[in-house]
Amino acid sequence: MLKLEGISFTYGEAPVLEEVDLRVDQGDTLSIQGVSGSGKTTLLKLVAGLEREHKGRVYLDDEEITTRVPEDRNVVYLSQEALLFPHLSVFENIAFGLTVRKVEKEKLQAQVQGLIRRLGLEGLSDRSPEQLSGGQKQRVAFGRALIVNPDLLLLDEPFASLDRSTREQMQQLFKEVVHEWGITSLFVTHNVKEAIMMGDHIALLKDGRLHQYESMQAFIDDPQSGVKEEKSFWESL
Repeated sequence: MLKLEGISFTYGEAPVLEEVDLRVDQGDTLSIQGVSGSGKTTLLKLVAGLEREHKGRVYLDDEEITTRVPEDRNVVYLSQEALLFPHLSVFENIAFGLTVRKVEKEKLQAQVQGLIRRLGLEGLSDRSPEQLSGGQKQRVAFGRALIVNPDLLLLDEPFASLDRSTREQMQQLFKEVVHEWGITSLFVTHNVKEAIMMGDHIALLKDGRLHQYESMQAFIDDPQSGVKEEKSFWESL
């Protein structure tokens, strides 16, 4: 379970986040929708511990982790850039977290091969990142995140650079795997439709303030969300 209390962040003189509160229950995905520059990436980096100078408190499973360094949080951050290790193979990239933890070789092999099958990467174990498509790279990045069994997964517009067909495949794969594994996650996006599709719950980040809705319908009905405006646009074509 993730809980934020009174998170505020200022860049220079400009406020980026103001008194942000949120809660995500174990195994749920909270979509956070907001336009570019609304503070979505900053919020994820604060939760991951990559931005340290902020006000407020961060709790994970009722333990305060506000002052912990990133490597002590068991939180994984994924962006739209896969950021794979170019000198490592698909297998080695996915296995990286287990290798660092010095997991026994046979156990490592079994876990990585099982995840490779689950992610539809069979036959690609020995390939280097430069030999992969965009969608395949994101699957590998997703696998590298999952293999360490994180307490929290942070996704920063992870499918934004993919073509429509590949993006839809990755959206479906993400939904299936996080529910299957019971992973708690924050999924941020500027895309209204994607926000609705990906989350069990939804929030809107606007002008540095976050509003977490009681239901998807409440989000859809809120004029601030832009759902009705977007729907009207497509219906007018």
